[in-house]
Amino acid sequence: MTGISVPSWPGVAASLLLVALAAAVAYRQRLHLTRELIIASLRAGVQLVAVGALLLVIFARTGLPGAFAWVAIMILIAGQVAGHRGTRLPRARWAATAGVATGSILTLGTLLALGIISTQARVVVPVGGMIVSGTMQAAGVTLRRLREDTYTARPAIEARLCLGLPAREAFLPHQRSALRTALLPAIDSTKVVGLISLPGAMTGLILAGVDPLTAIRYQIVVMYMLLAATALAALATARLAEHALFDNAHRLVPVAQPPQGAQ
Repeated sequence: MTGISVPSWPGVAASLLLVALAAAVAYRQRLHLTRELIIASLRAGVQLVAVGALLLVIFARTGLPGAFAWVAIMILIAGQVAGHRGTRLPRARWAATAGVATGSILTLGTLLALGIISTQARVVVPVGGMIVSGTMQAAGVTLRRLREDTYTARPAIEARLCLGLPAREAFLPHQRSALRTALLPAIDSTKVVGLISLPGAMTGLILAGVDPLTAIRYQIVVMYMLLAATALAALATARLAEHALFDNAHRLVPVAQPPQGAQ
């Protein structure tokens, strides 16, 4: 794997020209995103440098316990980010955090228990990061769809409740709709993997000099684990959010209209 070209720090700095190009497009088109785009780019660079330095310590000093602790921190942060998508839903951040934790822990635990991936810290952290990222997106999409349906479809839900259906059955069509919305991106990505793009894990291994036929084995595992993590996180998030939407008498709690422009 010698001879692999890695961008130098001056090269990284030069790549800011690409950020300037994106910012110019946003400014010229009056998208009102120029400042946010620049801040996000600079923040990403600082965060990655800090995380890189921290991972050096984890890999050298703390080993597997440190890797698990870092994954736990990622889960907590991801739960807060995903929970923001459920603004105005009761206990949205709790539902998102629990959903992310469920999908991440079960998926990563299965990979380790079956010996599919190594128990080395330098393997657990990046694989755990990919899993947590996938579960965060699934939980966020699920909450956003539930928030929209709870507000717009309230008359239909209450009509089913008036007909004597329990809360779970009255809300089931909307839960299924949210789960479908959360799963479709992962399914679509799995369908076209390798045909439209070379995903991150495979690309990284190829850039590191690994034989492509070896790299695809890792990528297949990554795609399958993301499907499982997404499904588990979306289901757990939806069930917990649903439970918080109804009181003990199976009445739908008031939910305010989502803020204008909320994502």
